[in-house]
Amino acid sequence: MNFAKIAFGCMAGLIVAGGAQAQVAVSADIGTTGVGAYLSVPMETTVNGRFGIHAMERSQDQRAADVNYDTKASLRTIDILFDWFALEGSPFRLSAGVIYNGNKLAATARPGANGAYTINGKPYTAAEVGTLEGLIEFRRAAPYFGIGWGNPLAISRKKWHLMGDLGVIVQGPAKVKLVSLGCTTSQTVCRSLAQDVAAERARFADEIDFTKIYPVLRIGAAYRF
Repeated sequence: MNFAKIAFGCMAGLIVAGGAQAQVAVSADIGTTGVGAYLSVPMETTVNGRFGIHAMERSQDQRAADVNYDTKASLRTIDILFDWFALEGSPFRLSAGVIYNGNKLAATARPGANGAYTINGKPYTAAEVGTLEGLIEFRRAAPYFGIGWGNPLAISRKKWHLMGDLGVIVQGPAKVKLVSLGCTTSQTVCRSLAQDVAAERARFADEIDFTKIYPVLRIGAAYRF
């Protein structure tokens, strides 16, 4: 059973338990993790459970090392978070939990204006390279730590509440794949290309080392039932 199934099972159990004790709230937000929604349930007097999902896709041109790429970023996360409030009814909270991290980026290299590539500082024709494909992924279970504003389950007459999160997802080092497919020239050229692609992959991984900590900034609104 993968982490996503375990996460959904935990969410279902906690939601049922929380729903039996008190009211629940739903919220929607937007931010660096995409567009998402949460269900909040009471756990203790000053602790809420918050369970949600976020998604977004974005395509753009990027340059890594000496190569230009057409990239498609897919953000997919499932959150199991716990919000702790220092005082009962306070809107300020500390949050921690675990994220199912399905974030990834697929990349396809584009030759330069002269129809050639520069890989690890060496020139190759488009025919020699064939297709240069890359994929960046992260570990599936990632811790989350943050602070936030908004307690939709606070005892009050208000049904609507503003929500905000500022935190980090500790994704860890990226898993970078970069391969050349379709080299049909001599074995000597293809071997040299494979070595240079491996060196390019290492440079690529170094350039995106900062992504092991993913910043989270979200704003939204919640409604309590």
